[in-house]
Amino acid sequence: MMLRTANVIRYIMPLREGGSLPALADADDGFKYVLKFRGAGHGTKALISELIGGEIARALGLRLPEIVFLNLDEAFGRTEGDEEIQDLLQASRGLNMGLHFLSGAITFDPVVTKVDSKLASQIVWLDAYLTNVDRTARNTNLLIWHKELWLIDHGASLYFHHTWDGWEKYALSPFKQVKDHVLLSQAGDLAEVNKEFRLLLTHDKIRAIVNLIPDDWLHWGNNGETPQELRDVYVQFLTDRLNHSEIFLKEAQDARETLI
Repeated sequence: MMLRTANVIRYIMPLREGGSLPALADADDGFKYVLKFRGAGHGTKALISELIGGEIARALGLRLPEIVFLNLDEAFGRTEGDEEIQDLLQASRGLNMGLHFLSGAITFDPVVTKVDSKLASQIVWLDAYLTNVDRTARNTNLLIWHKELWLIDHGASLYFHHTWDGWEKYALSPFKQVKDHVLLSQAGDLAEVNKEFRLLLTHDKIRAIVNLIPDDWLHWGNNGETPQELRDVYVQFLTDRLNHSEIFLKEAQDARETLI
């Protein structure tokens, strides 16, 4: 597996308030991207979550914008008037991440748009697997584009890596936050999806996705681990969680029972 790499040529504007300040940017391949910065919030760990979460979703057949690596030249930020944005650009020199900008997309509104049971179950399963805490009614991280549902923003996934120690425990956690998932009430096919996704998401596929993480993003080993040793932990975490998916599946099913 490979991701394309492009160079940022123009910072257009920040996309929303908040600590991470993603931005709309032009790249030298002629496309616009939602640029996620290595110098923001949780740094490269958030980019790793985006990469792993997004590419696993794609491997399972869900729709999300193309993910690319985006190089940010050291000259960026020198003429930016906003001091906070200037600092962010300067702190993010090097390899960042971009998601293809879906021009004309609208935010998914769970009150207006109903999702069929199979698709809702697929997304709930994905987020329970990834321990993604950020797909709630308050912030759905879902878009409607060309009348289809698209997933965005997996930066809050895999929260175990913010502490790192004790990742084995997190791999087998039930993910109680699934009770707040925006699509849980519509997810009536979780057991069927669990069987299908366990077949689709092979160990080799997990390894191929994790191997996409650049060495440059894996410089924070708590005990001096090499980039490859850190990748191996991600692979083992995802493999263990998949092999014991009945744990988070039951949690999701039980939480759904309280809603219907």
